[in-house]
Amino acid sequence: MHIKLFIVGFLLFTNSVVYPQMDMLRNKIENVIKDKRAIIGVAISSENGQDTLSVNGTERFPMQSVYKYHLALSVLDLVEKDKIQLNDKIVIRKEDLLPYYSPLREKYPEGNVELTIDELIRYAVSKSDNVACDLLFRLVGGPTVVNDFIHSQEINDISIVATEEGMHSSWDVQYRNWSTPRAAAELLCKFRNKKILTSTYEYLWKVMIETSTGPKRLKGLLPVGTEVAHKTGTGPENKEGMTSATNDIGIIVLPNGKNYSIAVFVSDSFETMETNEEIISKISKAAYDYFTNK
Repeated sequence: MHIKLFIVGFLLFTNSVVYPQMDMLRNKIENVIKDKRAIIGVAISSENGQDTLSVNGTERFPMQSVYKYHLALSVLDLVEKDKIQLNDKIVIRKEDLLPYYSPLREKYPEGNVELTIDELIRYAVSKSDNVACDLLFRLVGGPTVVNDFIHSQEINDISIVATEEGMHSSWDVQYRNWSTPRAAAELLCKFRNKKILTSTYEYLWKVMIETSTGPKRLKGLLPVGTEVAHKTGTGPENKEGMTSATNDIGIIVLPNGKNYSIAVFVSDSFETMETNEEIISKISKAAYDYFTNK
């Protein structure tokens, strides 16, 4: 009887500590986003998925280049099934080099080169290259294939229907490639726990660690040297001064070796890019402090 009372008392004490801490994190996030002229979505999850928090977590946000992470998962699934290999080469023609953001096009302006699938993944994920992205979409069979693969992982609140070329054709198309923050965080958790990829897991982890875009977002206020595997997404600004998307999703490794997943989407923002990125960095730091001090 005394043992049962002790256990009940311990659980009540534990909950009384955890929930105020979580409430403090939520309050910090709400203070960051209050009065901002933007729609902001956040989802945070511990590595075991038991310690979670979301703000507008079930709303749909345009992903922009965040979906290159989903594309990489789909490509690497084919690698694991021995349907393709990372060292297979893809011919890149000059007509493939569409006039979008592309370090690849800058390096090979005339095309007529062969790059391996490995190189294309690194360009698409680490450098957010739009040309490499569409070449990989062509390789796997198009956005529908990637969309179906993600849904097969029991992640349903994500829609991938358009390539980079498609998104550049009309302002509204970008909103058809959407994710809820919760779905993004859940997908990251499944990846981290090797429920999606196994033999190529370490490869993609390293590629995400090497991401060079968005250094002022999730990584912005974290201690130097913090391991962050992430993928950014950035949308255009319209003539009214509204930026469609400033995003970053990733997995943060804590000093004790544990980790958590975080997704922050800033959509339809009339704030400056500096403010949009500051929103993400402050939310990221609040989450880092919560899990570090927990």
